[in-house]
Amino acid sequence: MKIDKKIFGYLSNGKNVKLWTLSAGDLKLSITNFGAAWTSLIVPCAAGIKDDVLLGYSNLDGYLNNEPYFGVTVGRFANRIGKSSFDLFGKTYTLAANDGKNSLHSGPRGFDKLLWKSEAYEEKEGVYVRFELDSPDGDCGFPGNMKAVVSYGLTKSNEIICDYYAVTDKPCPVNLTNHAYFNLAGEGKGDILSHEALIFSSSYVQVDRSAIPTGRLIPVDNTKFDFKTRKKICANNSFFKPFRGYDHCFCIDGEIGELRPCAEVYEPNSGRSMKVFTTQPGVQFYTGGHLKEVAGKQGSLYKKFSGFCMETQHYPDTPNRQGFPSCLVSPGKDYNEKAVFSFAF
Repeated sequence: MKIDKKIFGYLSNGKNVKLWTLSAGDLKLSITNFGAAWTSLIVPCAAGIKDDVLLGYSNLDGYLNNEPYFGVTVGRFANRIGKSSFDLFGKTYTLAANDGKNSLHSGPRGFDKLLWKSEAYEEKEGVYVRFELDSPDGDCGFPGNMKAVVSYGLTKSNEIICDYYAVTDKPCPVNLTNHAYFNLAGEGKGDILSHEALIFSSSYVQVDRSAIPTGRLIPVDNTKFDFKTRKKICANNSFFKPFRGYDHCFCIDGEIGELRPCAEVYEPNSGRSMKVFTTQPGVQFYTGGHLKEVAGKQGSLYKKFSGFCMETQHYPDTPNRQGFPSCLVSPGKDYNEKAVFSFAF
């Protein structure tokens, strides 16, 4: 196991940005403390070829203008909040709208646009980086002073371990996740439509045309959302207008709060596979339908369906939906969630 650190670049205020590289088992994961973003993940295949399976940028400048949210840690609230507001104990909180009338990933300056404190450490069978951020009362429109702590690590068993923790001095909705885009064939090597996906979900969160939940959870049986058995992601996405593919939250079967299977994805040409586990209620399955010729690493050009996301999280618009599992954090009730991404080849 190995931990490397270097300077990734400098912000306009002169502060340096770090790039940590973790090596364990057969994997190598690089993470920057700007946005606590995963920048690359090197994974071998059955033929012995090593590829970077994450979409992203070669340098800091890309992450400073990261419209697709490649690899970032999203907060305070991942996904959408309808009409950019929510009520809490009789008070209305107004957020910045950056997705039509709605707030997406906490607005134009969420946790993905901030420089986190970071330190690396070795523990048991893995190497980790611990990221810490202080979010003041009113940040992005949310109440309370909040401290967020996120740890990402690699184990000798070829797993990425993600631990999300937050405390606040006032009640506040919290929803943290990582927004990595995967292409198990290798970034820049075509689309992900021939990848085969399985999602441990019996229902999904129905949304309107602006991707805001209606409040209904719909059974996946006999629908395009049925991934209970492994199948190709597929190019026939006319059904999903205006979403341009999958961009939906799936309700993960099993007990919320317990680490349990979430999804599996297999890429037949390389033989690489990824399993996802989560403690959270759902996962946002996004197939990159809104990518528009984004200049990525090493001359790659990311087009529609160049990568997919499995964002473990609470359901979108939860602060406005009493029937959804609560994401409210308050003094004495901390936020503590976990996700695991396991790779085989």
